[in-house]
Amino acid sequence: MAIPTTRTHEPGIISIDTELCEGCGLCVEVCKDFSLEMKDGKVSRSSRPLFGCIGCGHCMAICPTGAIHVSGRTLSPDDLFELPPRDTTAGYASLLNLLKRRRSIREYTTRPVEQDKIQMILDAAVTAPMGLPPSDVHVRVFDAEALRQFSQDYCTHLEGMKWFVSSWFLTLMRPFWGKANDTMFRNFVRPLFEVYINSMKNGQNVVTYDAPLGMYFYGSPYSDPADPLIAATYAMLAGETLGLGTCMLGGIHPLIQNGRSAARLREKHKIRYKSREGLFVIFGYPAVHYDKGLSRSFAAVDF
Repeated sequence: MAIPTTRTHEPGIISIDTELCEGCGLCVEVCKDFSLEMKDGKVSRSSRPLFGCIGCGHCMAICPTGAIHVSGRTLSPDDLFELPPRDTTAGYASLLNLLKRRRSIREYTTRPVEQDKIQMILDAAVTAPMGLPPSDVHVRVFDAEALRQFSQDYCTHLEGMKWFVSSWFLTLMRPFWGKANDTMFRNFVRPLFEVYINSMKNGQNVVTYDAPLGMYFYGSPYSDPADPLIAATYAMLAGETLGLGTCMLGGIHPLIQNGRSAARLREKHKIRYKSREGLFVIFGYPAVHYDKGLSRSFAAVDF
């Protein structure tokens, strides 16, 4: 039985053209499901795969003669493409400069993000690695009007959840979730509720900052929790290459997962599933420009 996702519950189908197979064994080496083995100098399907073909396509991509085809799990031989030459890709120096230039931008002009740039961001984000294929990452794309409406509805949703950051509830929960969570809720989450709700009432959107474009990356009950976060990161970096300001918003996803109000909010705004992890990224043409960056550090690096 293959590993299920919302997109498929069936294993991939491996087809082998033994006439084309030269017996190099590369496909067997890269198949970590153990779906392939060598017999009499040729590759063949194994009778003892680990899960059943997950459709990663490694065997098909590495075969030098095109002897292997994988289909199913949203994959087909038509999905193969030639890798770009190494000398056309970004080197370390240019990549590092891109990463250094990126800052979180929360001030945008009213200029909309062009549709071709939106598609370019999605084309880049979909290349993100995933825990298990096919990707179970879902993306909700918001234009300026939809993003503003979502922000207003989100603040209404938070108003109905004020008990969640009330003193009596936090005091009750402290023995169960510990000092660190208690401190986070009192010093970050509760003030966040107040500033989101009160600012929106005063006509100021500090939830999504009236950005002209937003993308919400989220998973499904089957997906690897890291997958939406990696895809969101790729999207953010793609936006930077296109001259857009970007910002990741961590204050939305955790609060739209549980309860009837959250379910109604998700349904209204075409968000298909609750998700263990997810991330909003906003994009737009910056209204401010930085000439300086700030050095950062990890909490610890141990060797």
